[in-house]
Amino acid sequence: MAYRKFKADNLFDGYRFVEEDKVLITDEEGVIQDIVIDRDAGDDVQQFKGILTPGFINCHCHLELSHMKGLIPEGTGLIKFVLYVVQQRHFPQEEILQAIENAEDEMISDGIVAAGDICNNALTLLQKKKGRLYYHNFIEASGFNPQIADQRFQRSVDFFREYANSYSIPVESNSIVPHAPYSVADELWELIINFPGNHLLTIHNQESAGEDQWFKYKQGEFSELYEQMNIDTSFFQPSGKSSLQTYLPKFLRNQSVILVHNVHTSENDILFCQPACRQAGCKLFWCLCPLANQYISQLLPPVDLLLKHNCDLVLGTDSLASNHQLSILEEMKMILQHFSHIKMETVLKWATFNGARALQLEQLLGSFEKGKRPGIVWIDQDLQKSKRIL
Repeated sequence: MAYRKFKADNLFDGYRFVEEDKVLITDEEGVIQDIVIDRDAGDDVQQFKGILTPGFINCHCHLELSHMKGLIPEGTGLIKFVLYVVQQRHFPQEEILQAIENAEDEMISDGIVAAGDICNNALTLLQKKKGRLYYHNFIEASGFNPQIADQRFQRSVDFFREYANSYSIPVESNSIVPHAPYSVADELWELIINFPGNHLLTIHNQESAGEDQWFKYKQGEFSELYEQMNIDTSFFQPSGKSSLQTYLPKFLRNQSVILVHNVHTSENDILFCQPACRQAGCKLFWCLCPLANQYISQLLPPVDLLLKHNCDLVLGTDSLASNHQLSILEEMKMILQHFSHIKMETVLKWATFNGARALQLEQLLGSFEKGKRPGIVWIDQDLQKSKRIL
């Protein structure tokens, strides 16, 4: 068997930086064989300045919105951003497909090996059939009016079947998921969480302070959103609790859930989640997309609160409608810039092994362990560039 050998100033294995003078060994296909001390590695070792790490996992993106790069102004706030997306996302199909291909090229070049991708249509299928990245396709369902729950759910089921039948990925790599607490009626919730095989879900969580105001008091900026979208909310009764505390108990035993954004998640919300998940048997991951949060609302998620309570953190890029690039390295740099006490080792784990666990791909990706094929990414010494090298 032919081997490839890699050494860097710092070698991160998915969990931690390993001791100095270690060499990573793979076969020609990139399957991990071992990590050995330098003197046992033999000849032909490739040397790199900087960091070598397993490939990055992007736990939240919207590849289908790649054609909207630069279209929406920064700092609009969530309500205006959502309205911009709804009103301006319609482009000629050729432009959308080319933007999707370009965005995937960017993700691969920068070191992303897997993505949790939000899908409201089948436009990303053509690119995904090429098999260049691992994807978990989150088929998004939304509809706040109970009267359209069946119709909206059937639309999502149709897309689910199209993804499941169109290219050679396991059917369990697709889920039907709720868009956000404020956009899914109780009747639609029931259909989503009880859909057969829906073991892994995701939801946009507490991206705006108005989300909690709506669920607590039926007041605030979401009244404007419903009015602009001509949605009748007369049926809705506020729970008197935060959105997260309202909807989390709806998930079923053994369902894993990736909560995305979490900008306005409070300590009380986090404390509520821990016993609620233990009781329900569900597993939570908290996905941070700091650059998108800055783009939309000029805010950041409560990273220190999440760390204080040992939450499982992962990273996402969101879409090119709300970001200037699809780079996990740039997301890590934003966190390190604003939370300087957090170590590089910590955010690298979020970007690799934690992300693989969240997408249920840890048997294949996320760490340099024998038999896995996680990809190898080089990060330069100044953290200015990342590049997939295998």
